[in-house]
Amino acid sequence: MFFDAKDYAAAARVLGGLVEEVPEQTGPRLLLARSYYHSAQLRRAEAELRTIVERDPVEHYARLMLGRTLQRQNRHEEAEQHLRIASALAGDFEQR
Repeated sequence: MFFDAKDYAAAARVLGGLVEEVPEQTGPRLLLARSYYHSAQLRRAEAELRTIVERDPVEHYARLMLGRTLQRQNRHEEAEQHLRIASALAGDFEQR
């Protein structure tokens, strides 16, 4: 509902409580990270995404989002590593 209304800050408030209740679940944490990303709370988004990647290094979407979050913070070198891993996990290999 909040995503449809593009009220990402409100979504983050609701999802923050949910993540506190079920911290081991990836889905709510990923949605929280997306809420932070879209509401320009990039440090918070990064923290949530790093938690996911630490727990599940092959979580492709979290890697992609982490790369994009780092790009938005002008941390392009750090971002590149995560974007390459996300691409490889998705099966997007360069043709030579």
